[in-house]
Amino acid sequence: MKSFTTILKTTLLASVLALSTTNVQADDFNRTASTITTSDNVQLYYKDWGPKDGEVVTFSHGWPLSSDSWESQMQFLADKGYRVIAHDRRGHGRSSQPWQGNDMDHYADDLKAVLDALKLDKVTLVGFSTGGGEVARYIGRHGTKRVNKVALVSAVTPLMVKTNTNPNGIEKSQFDGIRKASNDNRSQLYLDIASGPFYSFNRKGAKVSQGLIQSFWRQGMMGGAKNTYDSIAAFSATDFRPDLAKIDVPTLVIHGDDDQVVPIEISGAVSAKLIKDAKFIVYKGAPHGLADTHKNKLNQDLLNFLQAK
Repeated sequence: MKSFTTILKTTLLASVLALSTTNVQADDFNRTASTITTSDNVQLYYKDWGPKDGEVVTFSHGWPLSSDSWESQMQFLADKGYRVIAHDRRGHGRSSQPWQGNDMDHYADDLKAVLDALKLDKVTLVGFSTGGGEVARYIGRHGTKRVNKVALVSAVTPLMVKTNTNPNGIEKSQFDGIRKASNDNRSQLYLDIASGPFYSFNRKGAKVSQGLIQSFWRQGMMGGAKNTYDSIAAFSATDFRPDLAKIDVPTLVIHGDDDQVVPIEISGAVSAKLIKDAKFIVYKGAPHGLADTHKNKLNQDLLNFLQAK
């Protein structure tokens, strides 16, 4: 009778031989049903909703949020037959929290990793706030070969901080203040942003939603302290002007004219001029967080843009 050790060795050898003769692609090992592992070993959480044969739309979220911030748009478009995909940026949400690489180049390459792992083509890239910068930098680094259309919503493009070549930008001291507040009491910072300028709840007569405030806070606190701190420099000091110049596909720019976080006059209005033939829609009275406060209008505008020939 064969010993248990002999049987075990035989079984293991058979398993190895079976694997070696199976046609398995190498990139199958870096993806699960909800995670993708990048080349620098960062695990990205992602959602993949809607029919798998639908036209693909990806969503890149803002700081310090997660893919949850897109749920209204994703559910709406998935119900319309689109395949909608969103990932949590590295260091945010349910993705892992690397100490290094919290910058736009890595964010853009992570978006490419999602497209690669899911084998996506003819994609419409939608980016909100920091996510708009991520989309622009993706095109700057990787081109538009796989891109069908682009939508920038309340995006940080082309450059937020004031510099010699960007004299209308925001003083660096204001971003330094956000960094200090992040280190002093990150939890309170997120509550203050959500209950104030993000949704324009600080405006007279505003209808304040505690649910939106709590959702913003929850998403922010899921991210890593170091990652969200580093991301402040990424969204404020990255110059996206060269990236915008490379966008050569139909582009929709949406911005609220009461955006207190990313003022329209230094962002959406400028981006729309820098991108060839961009369509620019201004939401009257809308705040930065218009994906929630004006979600029905945004949903319909995105659908119209996707359906346009």
